Amino acid sequence: MKILVPDTIKLDLSTLEDEVVIYQVDKPIPAEHRDAEVMVAWRNTSQNLSDAARSMPNLRLVQTLAAGPDSVLSAGFADNVAITSGRSLHDGPVAEHALALILAAVRRMDQLMESQNASEWNQPYNAAQSAPDTEQLYTLDGANVTIWGFGSIAGRLAPLLAALGANVTGVASSKGERYGFPVVADDEFPNVLRTTDVLVSILPATPETADALSEEILRELPDTAIFVNVGRGATVDEDALHAALKEGRLRVAALDVTKVEPLPADSTLWSAPNIIITPHVAGNRPKGAVKLILANIAALKEGTPLTNQVAG
Repeated sequence: MKILVPDTIKLDLSTLEDEVVIYQVDKPIPAEHRDAEVMVAWRNTSQNLSDAARSMPNLRLVQTLAAGPDSVLSAGFADNVAITSGRSLHDGPVAEHALALILAAVRRMDQLMESQNASEWNQPYNAAQSAPDTEQLYTLDGANVTIWGFGSIAGRLAPLLAALGANVTGVASSKGERYGFPVVADDEFPNVLRTTDVLVSILPATPETADALSEEILRELPDTAIFVNVGRGATVDEDALHAALKEGRLRVAALDVTKVEPLPADSTLWSAPNIIITPHVAGNRPKGAVKLILANIAALKEGTPLTNQVAG
């Protein structure tokens, strides 16, 4: 079996007796390697993926290391090609970054960094942060945090938030309890939003979640609320978000993902008030990738169920 691995990450697959070939993720697959049966994808260009989908007739498995397999799913691979995601590989790193963004937004580290860069001791911030009537705005202790998209990343993030005193509620397609936290379904979401202090989106990009953070959803949130997105940029109506920030209907937004990446220099998001933007760095370190790849290659050979299969 020939296995293609990307040049964007070091993967030790030396335990395999198969032929392992490193390929460039921003170039067409070389003709001599288009007979491969397995392709591992990580940070591939869309052109590379679509070329692979057209030119690799023997392909049986595409293992993406991304938690969200949307780019691979949209590349046009044949229906008989199994596609497996990197779900769970990014749980720790994304949870860490989400927590960092939440704390930065709650404690308004953006304002404090501006003051530092200007060599100013921000006394107005000090007064606002210590005022009795704004106490809840600057702490997670007692805050209502709603996690929209309650999968394995949320399972890592929620206990961290709870340890800081937050009341965590999940939102998913079905209600119940996950990872020890209450989860509501979409029909209860509007009621939860009205008492939400921090809304964290970890939604995947699907046709159903396009522009999920809409004008309607934003108007359900209190104007003191914070929005954090570590999921996918396609899930946010960026015009509606910009308007909410500009009009003071949202306290802060912290985004690690945007619809177009890199975010264009002329995007209005750069100049929006009260916004923190990071360049899609939450999940850049897949943990346990080799173990997942080896398990799925073994399953492919044995004809047993694949882990994280999303298509094929």
